[in-house]
Amino acid sequence: MATRIRQKAEKRKANKDNRPYAVAKDIRMSSSKVRIVLDNVRGKKVNEAVAILTYMPQSGAAESLKVLKSAIANAENNKGLSADNLYVAECYSTPGPIMKRISFRARGRADRILKRTCHITIILDELKEAK
Repeated sequence: MATRIRQKAEKRKANKDNRPYAVAKDIRMSSSKVRIVLDNVRGKKVNEAVAILTYMPQSGAAESLKVLKSAIANAENNKGLSADNLYVAECYSTPGPIMKRISFRARGRADRILKRTCHITIILDELKEAK
């Protein structure tokens, strides 16, 4: 039994994605609002993506910029990569837990208010040099 568990763990480690990434969880914003911002930086070089997110007026840009800077720091410190050779390979936003609140209405009724959250993930990769 223990041998099989060890084999599975080794297989998971061999198949693990080694690209630098960063994740921010439970951000108090709808994932659809963040997704609009992330669509603008997908596939761009890291320096260009930072410039785009810095000057975007949307509220999701500030949170996405924090995650992008964290992914860059992870790449430099943990993987030993240079920021000049990186680009945004993947970036996505998934819905997180929803906080449910009540708004009181007329005649003793109540409405449900959904306060949505999201998880932001940004994965970086090295540029392939043209030979």
